[in-house]
Amino acid sequence: MARRYAIYDVFTDETLAGNPLAVVFDGDGLDTPRMQAIAGEFNLSETVFVRQPENPTAAARLRIFTPASELPFAGHPTVGAAVALAEEAQAGEGVDRDLVHVLEENVGPVRCAVRLRPGQATFAEFDLPRKSQRLPAQIETAALADALSLPASAIGFENHVSALWSAGVPFIAVPIKDLAAIGAIEFDPARWEQLAPMADGRLASAYLYCRGGVHHAARFHVRMFAPAMGLGEDPATGAALAAFSGAIHAFDQPVDGHHALLVEQGVEMGRPSYLHLHLDIAGGEINAARIGGQAVRVASGTLHL
Repeated sequence: MARRYAIYDVFTDETLAGNPLAVVFDGDGLDTPRMQAIAGEFNLSETVFVRQPENPTAAARLRIFTPASELPFAGHPTVGAAVALAEEAQAGEGVDRDLVHVLEENVGPVRCAVRLRPGQATFAEFDLPRKSQRLPAQIETAALADALSLPASAIGFENHVSALWSAGVPFIAVPIKDLAAIGAIEFDPARWEQLAPMADGRLASAYLYCRGGVHHAARFHVRMFAPAMGLGEDPATGAALAAFSGAIHAFDQPVDGHHALLVEQGVEMGRPSYLHLHLDIAGGEINAARIGGQAVRVASGTLHL
């Protein structure tokens, strides 16, 4: 059977930047081992399969795979699939339109808003399906320093400390003192796997961050490594930013109101990505959170399977 697919670069408005994603439009009829094998064939950080929704009010059911395993939720497949489905539905119309639809993921229903503008890369954002939670974990700075090939003095800044966070997928968020230190990281997967705890049924990945960025508007500069997912470094990770929203709230304690933050990732890989995080704070707590970005199609084709 012929199955259509497209490759999108996500969290960028330029081709050959951001995080590449394979979107398989005709995902019905594929079992889990087959989808995992196809994701391995594409060998991108994630492949998303679009299937008929279980709830007819939803736009689609998504299954998300890395080259090694299935994920309950991920940000760049959510943004990329939302953009791909909107562009497919509006193909050739050159519309100026805002759309809202729900995508079913293993974590639950995810509400997405899409903004189509003629001549511009399409933008999509989603509501976090789960609020970030800090999970109990003993994390030794010396072991982190060894895994990152950094001196222990480079880990931590202000009141930020390393901690385990999850909004569906677990990450150890590690504060790094500055851009020079984060750029000097040499990640050791074997040492990471020795220190990282299990949470939400999987080994926690590394999310490394410092304040500021190369882009003048960036509030944070981040890097992400996920050896247990079959990934080296990832150029843009929405699920990690969802988890990191908890660290921002806990350590920076933003005042009540709306907070818009630009986060850059993938710079060291030559794949600069720009993720938009929006936090609505009420009564000192996160009332709502959204993550968004642009995506551009770079290729399309057919799988003969």
